[in-house]
Amino acid sequence: MTQRRPCVGGNWKMNTDRESAVALARAVANAAQEHKLEQHADVFICPPFVYLDAVRLELEADAPEGPTLGAQDVSEQPNGAFTGEISSAMLQDLDVEMVLTGHSERRHVIGETDDVVNAKTRSALDAGLMCCLCVGETLQQREAGDTDRVNETQVRAGLAGVGAHHLDSLVIAYEPVWAIGTGRTATPDDAQAAHAHIRALLADLYSPDLASGLRILYGGSVKPGNAAELFAQPDIDGGLIGGASLDAEGFIAICQAAAQTCHHA
Repeated sequence: MTQRRPCVGGNWKMNTDRESAVALARAVANAAQEHKLEQHADVFICPPFVYLDAVRLELEADAPEGPTLGAQDVSEQPNGAFTGEISSAMLQDLDVEMVLTGHSERRHVIGETDDVVNAKTRSALDAGLMCCLCVGETLQQREAGDTDRVNETQVRAGLAGVGAHHLDSLVIAYEPVWAIGTGRTATPDDAQAAHAHIRALLADLYSPDLASGLRILYGGSVKPGNAAELFAQPDIDGGLIGGASLDAEGFIAICQAAAQTCHHA
């Protein structure tokens, strides 16, 4: 089995202004260096598009080997008449290395379909970006017993046409929609069951060896107080953190929990 390196991402969503974004990036970078997190885990942060350059400059000044810079979305188009869209090449021009695709808010608030999520995922990977593909069920789907079916549908659709050679650049984030920003969290056993099902699906789509090396993150009201118990599960390799990533101290505590408890063989 492949050893999987823990990974934690901070999705700032539509929060911060320029000053607070730079200050938050500085605080995260300094704390990550202080705790030598880069020795034990991968950490990335996803500020709003308009602050990517300012945050990049701050990271380059304070922590050139610190958190990876990520973006919250990317267009599937390389360029052209697509008002308001941001291409992979534009992100790479700002030294962005990671992008999120398929986040529940893009799916359920903005209205992105599985086909759009797939196109964005393939475009990002083809451009050489790391990609965190997000999947997860709504409360109604969970109560209907459809968790595994929904996750399977979204994973299969999201990875359609994605070759095995791209898996080193891919991370999956399981985010039960009903647990995002609500204070509700899947129990460690429930989260583990969903992660194990996703990993078994990846083994079917690619191979058991490739699936064993692919990192699957949990997202859904992860906090310093519950992170260690979640991350101790055998198929949970870290977290995609929303609200708690806006507090540097709390976010770093979650990163430390991942570094200390995600010991998968």
